[in-house]
Amino acid sequence: MPLGQEVTDKTLEDVAQEIKEIDPPVFPALERVPVGNGREVVAVTISHGQNRPYSVRGVAYRRVGNTTQAMSRDEYNRMLIERLHGEIRWENQVADGWQVAHLDGTAIRRTLEESIRRGRAEDPNTRDLQEVLRGFGLVRGGSLLRGAVVLFGDSGRLEAEFPQCTLRVARFRGRDKTEFIDNRQFHGNALSLLVLAERFLRESLPLAGRIVPGLFERVDDPLYPPVALREALANAFCHRDYSIGGGSVAIAVFDDRLEITSSGTLHFGLTPADLLKPHESLPWNPLIARVFFRCGLIESWGRGTIKMIEQSQRAGLSAPVIEEHGGCVTVRFFASRYVPPQRIGHALTDRQQQMLVLIAQHGQLPLRLIGSLLATPTPQWAIKNDLSLLKSLGLVETKGHGRGAVWTVVG
Repeated sequence: MPLGQEVTDKTLEDVAQEIKEIDPPVFPALERVPVGNGREVVAVTISHGQNRPYSVRGVAYRRVGNTTQAMSRDEYNRMLIERLHGEIRWENQVADGWQVAHLDGTAIRRTLEESIRRGRAEDPNTRDLQEVLRGFGLVRGGSLLRGAVVLFGDSGRLEAEFPQCTLRVARFRGRDKTEFIDNRQFHGNALSLLVLAERFLRESLPLAGRIVPGLFERVDDPLYPPVALREALANAFCHRDYSIGGGSVAIAVFDDRLEITSSGTLHFGLTPADLLKPHESLPWNPLIARVFFRCGLIESWGRGTIKMIEQSQRAGLSAPVIEEHGGCVTVRFFASRYVPPQRIGHALTDRQQQMLVLIAQHGQLPLRLIGSLLATPTPQWAIKNDLSLLKSLGLVETKGHGRGAVWTVVG
């Protein structure tokens, strides 16, 4: 039970003066509550503020458990940027010197037609590019916004003036970044880079074979579900922080995983764990995200990451992992099916890689069955030579003896 104190008009003035030290200003309700013996308690009531962060005499605070701690300058600046985000952000600023003639008109009209077809936009009854862009919210006062340039800008000019409109792709040997198989960079608008990213994945990812039970037929499936990869790529392009001049979207393909990384951190209090469950849709670039949504490239209402999980699990993969580190967000997909290495101290032939896949799928195989499952007829002596090489490389081993011997994949 509070003891209270003697409350006078001067007490209320002192409390009001302290409240004035809060910036931005707040307007709480003050109430004098009697507690007996002529004493009172001053109750200060205020609703949840919409203008965070708040500071007192230039210092912002936050609650950590039962304690109040001073907020770091970085955390304060991040919250301040998020507070101003609705009005002032990189994508909704005027793109100085850019005109409609510097954009890809065909892509603009194609985006409109797809939006109408999907029922996500009304037909404006005009195909004038300036008016179409105005309908997308990408024009203000007759001037193009940066969001329009990111979505539809000419690649040559983007490389010079907006170097962050970059896609980096790499295919590595093995499971680390020691040796490249492929390493390239592309510059262009977000929609064209998305197409290039999907083309790179089609060219770089192996097909994962499986045997249909009862049919003894080999079926080749994509190692990762294309729908999940497109969702991750589209999210990377429309949610990344374009204010980082050296930023990009990056794809790294390893033998055992695939990583899609975008520049910028998570905002609005979202954590990687939040993205893996139902959550509110809070795009950092709402103008860009709206165009991606209208033409069917992303889901709305925060379901994009949920869709990635569903598609991965439906394909027999574990759920993707989302991490935030080094000012970037990475989505990591893992291959649960066996993918034979292309080189382990020795270049492997297509037949040797196929043998590894077959043995891994079945768990173990005798020599006679390996030959019958290969895509092309192969002499037994050639199969034995291949298995001897794979064994010397530490990729396979034998169990048992004589006709009962079987081959298994190491690890």
